[in-house]
Amino acid sequence: MRALLAFTGSRGDAQPGILLARALRERGHDVTLALAPNLVASAHDHQIPAVPFGCDTAELLDAQRADRRFADRDPRARLRALFDLQRRGVPEQLADLRALAPGHDLVVAGMAGEEAAESVARALGLPFAAVHFFPIQPNDAVPVAPMPWAAALPGYVHRWGWSALARARAAALAPVLPPKPRPARAGNASADADPEVATARIQAYDHRLFPGVRRQLPGPFTGFMIDVDGFLTGATSYAGRPRSSASSLDAWLDAGTAPIYVGFGSMDVGDPAAFVAMVREVCAGRGRRLLLASGWATIAAGLEDAVAIVGQVDHARVLPRCVAAVHHGGAGTTAAVLRAGVPQVICSVQADQPYWGQALRRLGLAATIPAKKLTAERLDALLDQVSRPDVIERAASYAADFATDGVERAADAVETLLGSPIAPELLRSAGRHL
Repeated sequence: MRALLAFTGSRGDAQPGILLARALRERGHDVTLALAPNLVASAHDHQIPAVPFGCDTAELLDAQRADRRFADRDPRARLRALFDLQRRGVPEQLADLRALAPGHDLVVAGMAGEEAAESVARALGLPFAAVHFFPIQPNDAVPVAPMPWAAALPGYVHRWGWSALARARAAALAPVLPPKPRPARAGNASADADPEVATARIQAYDHRLFPGVRRQLPGPFTGFMIDVDGFLTGATSYAGRPRSSASSLDAWLDAGTAPIYVGFGSMDVGDPAAFVAMVREVCAGRGRRLLLASGWATIAAGLEDAVAIVGQVDHARVLPRCVAAVHHGGAGTTAAVLRAGVPQVICSVQADQPYWGQALRRLGLAATIPAKKLTAERLDALLDQVSRPDVIERAASYAADFATDGVERAADAVETLLGSPIAPELLRSAGRHL
């Protein structure tokens, strides 16, 4: 099998693609891994060949932050900004994927760039799978508004809302995507008819966090695609840093009490100096040490008795040694904290992050707040909430039952897709424990 894997977006979007590429290569398949240009090196660092496609996602995030229309009081201006953001980079993705896809047997994409990849796959008559890190398809199980009050709304409102969001995104992308071919009908052999090809939406998260969603979406459900064996940190490196840095952090962790972990990945933390001062103040006031992973923020690294600031950390190694985690609510970080059995405070910035915050709040596994409303007083109060014994117990109980075979089950689903182009019941049952 020759598989084209196209994963754009942030580092958290790319890492599942790298892990899936590795799993398929180990099964003997020929894999072309395409990543955003700024993320190609992260695959090469782990001996997984990758090629660039689309635009630099760090530059796209910077452009989004600089677009003042998102703060405009006129909702029409905010809507136009959102539509422009949806379209940004899509023409480049299409051009690159059209050059890459010929000669492959199927195409797999992440949620970011899904429409461009599916368009190219359909044009070539190739099976297509999208890896969903969140239940974005229309359903009546997940509240459409990431607010506490939305859970009380009837299910049909949620389904209508998700359908409306899907239509809005389709409208935003219509100017830059080729029109979809007409569905093929019996006796219709026209050249512009849509060829019958297999498609699947791999649900790469734990359905238990969204009660009822498994009955709403066809799957397959694979669970979170996590780095089980530390592959993304490697035997000779530590989250992209020399092993000596790992040893220094290990020594820091050994030297004192369990810290509070703070990390916002590729998200904007505003004024870095003010942000660091705020979390320092909160941790000091609680008598806790601080471990800050700066991610893409420009925060200088350094180790002090009470504060460690690093670029990235190996979540599997470090989080179980923390007393709580404060983060942006990306699917990958959320999964890592759940696996570690640590209470968490989700300070959401955008996209699916507020949904994770509300889902875990409803289950008593986290507290949540929009990052733009975060203050020292509010963070301290939220940490009080997740420090209660019942929250600590629930987090530990969830971790004890955390499934770690998500990558292998996703690889199963990809293989099944190619082998069963017109058997959706097989797609629904793909995986080891579905």
